[in-house]
Amino acid sequence: MGVAIAPADPDSASDRTGPGRAHWLRVARETAEDLATDAVAREQAGKAPFDEVSRLRESGLLSLLLSPELGGGGADWPTAYAVVRDIAAADSAIAQLLGSHYFLSWSAGFLTEPALAARIERRSASEQWCWGGGIARQDLPPALAGTAAGHVLDGRQSYPTGVLVADRLVVRAVRPDTGEPVAVLVDPGLRGVRIDADADPFGQRLAAGGSVEFDGALIAADDVLGSLSADEDVLSPLTALASPVGRLLSVQLRLGMAEGVLAEARDYSRAGHSPWHPDWPVGSPQDPQVLTAYGELTVLTRCASALTDQAQQAVQGGLVRGEGITYEEYAEISVLVAMAEAAASKAAQECTARALDIIGARSASARLGFDRFWRNARTHTLYEPVTHRLRDVGDYFLNGAHPPFSLPV
Repeated sequence: MGVAIAPADPDSASDRTGPGRAHWLRVARETAEDLATDAVAREQAGKAPFDEVSRLRESGLLSLLLSPELGGGGADWPTAYAVVRDIAAADSAIAQLLGSHYFLSWSAGFLTEPALAARIERRSASEQWCWGGGIARQDLPPALAGTAAGHVLDGRQSYPTGVLVADRLVVRAVRPDTGEPVAVLVDPGLRGVRIDADADPFGQRLAAGGSVEFDGALIAADDVLGSLSADEDVLSPLTALASPVGRLLSVQLRLGMAEGVLAEARDYSRAGHSPWHPDWPVGSPQDPQVLTAYGELTVLTRCASALTDQAQQAVQGGLVRGEGITYEEYAEISVLVAMAEAAASKAAQECTARALDIIGARSASARLGFDRFWRNARTHTLYEPVTHRLRDVGDYFLNGAHPPFSLPV
């Protein structure tokens, strides 16, 4: 299996239209360092991340993908992926919030016609919207019915990301008369929209998840963004590419978790703390068990990173091809992303669990906060399991079957 699409230069689009990749990576590192200073205290407090969203807004990272003519960063997807990964190493819940914002704000323009997409982007830039919600397939999605007064949205859904702090929600709804799934843009301040902070997860507690109830909420025609049908007669390969684009954000999030916990554990070991027994002398980082554990986890993470690089190059190449992309090319891109998802998931779970063993009994201290890495990684992988991704990879490799179209949260 080879990369279907020749990779584009990841720096080119960003350097031509905005401050450039190097600038945004520097901003991301500075923001990550800022978030890291109080990450443990904020995670334990579990408050809705309004302050954290303000930090992202002030840094310019919320508008990273918007065009510079509108005051945005003019960056490309490789830059956005790198930003999410850097933030995830410091605070994976805020990285999930940011990644979901990137995908939902971008997909709004991807699903609708250009003039409407431009109007939405202009408002998002001028009002510095933070986007939340999700368009993944769920049981009993809200119903979007047409009435004399316009469109009316009714129903209730839970979303893992962003709804508590979002300025706009993107919601998957179904037309009752036809059964067609559609993406809908919703102002959470509308009458008939109620948000509940009832998610209560044991990890990713700052991702601002919750439930949204729609009770006769009036939706303007321009806020119905487009169809989410997976029918290949309706869906173009370019539109289907939204799925691997979004899933690759999850890959970067998992890699950031793995790299973040390894970096913190390494700093702890280098400080002279005994990883295996509290009575061992300073210098135990030279113990063969410690070195072997770090070596195994480093190899696991680097392998996942290499697969992710391949998948990212293929996704970027597909976006550059645009309408010229074929279903076969889309299928190979999707499979490459699925491989990266599986590898990154294993790296995140292994690193966050085994880091506790490396550190030893002290990792049970809530004050140190090492447990948050494991809880965050496990929560995220429960929401987005990779078993079906591995099945898709095997079916493609053995039978040449195309992976089914599915949208990320």
